[in-house]
Amino acid sequence: QVQLVESGGGLVQAGGSRRLSCAASGRTFSSYYIGWFRQAPGKEREFVAARSWSGGSTYYADSVKGRFTISRDNKNTVYLQMNSLKPEDTAVYYCAARRITTAQPRTAKYDYWGQGTPVTVSS
Repeated sequence: QVQLVESGGGLVQAGGSRRLSCAASGRTFSSYYIGWFRQAPGKEREFVAARSWSGGSTYYADSVKGRFTISRDNKNTVYLQMNSLKPEDTAVYYCAARRITTAQPRTAKYDYWGQGTPVTVSS
């Protein structure tokens, strides 16, 4: 059974940094994309970043490019390092996984989701 467990959310001041973690378990993810998404209050969920498990490909939303970095340790944890945070980054952040196919990871449907971790950026 696939499990994705996010952690690391919290309150941070504008301009600050935060690192989110996604602990993945339940299968081998070598042929998967791992993505980060977010949903702000009253808005639809949106793509933030994704990477292939091996790290050969990474993708970022324009709104976070240059500020956020997706990475993975040598075990089963994927990170989202968030720098230069802005109030508009306030959202619940979700980790998700899907098999690598020809579908674009920014817009494809993801098969597995975590429960989310909230991030609040104060001005």
